[in-house]
Amino acid sequence: MLADSHCHLNYKGLVEEQQAVLERARARGVTAMLNIATRESEWDAVLATAERAPDVWATVGIHPHEADQHPHVDTAKLVERARHPRVVGIGESGLDYHYDHSDRARQQASFRAHIAAARQAGVPIVVHTRDAEDDTAAIMREEMEEGAYTGVIHCFTAGADFARKALDLGMYISISGIVTFRNATDLQAIAATLPRERLLIETDAPFLAPVPHRGKPGEPAFVADTATYLAKLRGEETEDLQRYTAENFYSLFAKTRSR
Repeated sequence: MLADSHCHLNYKGLVEEQQAVLERARARGVTAMLNIATRESEWDAVLATAERAPDVWATVGIHPHEADQHPHVDTAKLVERARHPRVVGIGESGLDYHYDHSDRARQQASFRAHIAAARQAGVPIVVHTRDAEDDTAAIMREEMEEGAYTGVIHCFTAGADFARKALDLGMYISISGIVTFRNATDLQAIAATLPRERLLIETDAPFLAPVPHRGKPGEPAFVADTATYLAKLRGEETEDLQRYTAENFYSLFAKTRSR
């Protein structure tokens, strides 16, 4: 069992040979892939891939980079699309102050709308945060006080304090191929100690290909390499880590269990 909890199968670099990408993933034991949306124009294509492939599911959402361009995507629109049986999560959404491609206030409003949609639809939110951890944690905490919801911090690269805050809110944490990078010592130290019951793994393909695939487009098959590295880092058997991270995926994204 292996679950890639975050990939972009309809992005350039994968979509041109999507079926071969899926077959290579399956050949390495990947049993589940979550195909993530980042803008409204992608939703139909992302969902169509999930409809064709029984081991692929979809999300609907607006990346913080795209928040300025999607003021019309509100909670109601997200909830409506999340009714589809292959849509198992909301996102990715969150805050990105590294590039500031969208106004920060608009990012925050969009993030809150996504959390509300996740709460109403009863599915997890997939959270993107970069150089915005204080505001991300504050918004998640404030929204949790408005009503419970679940979710995952995808491609975790923040510090131990943010990890603790996210875990205290009941969030899961997903580790990408970045953990295999030689200079990722801080992330490696945190990943080694994360509680196994809240740990997921991902590729964020076609980005962030892990060692030994650096320089290539990432793809879901490479989640196996991240799992092997992470298991060694944590002093665990690879097969055990593969199994429990996949079980965590199916537990968090509960709609996947009704396939």
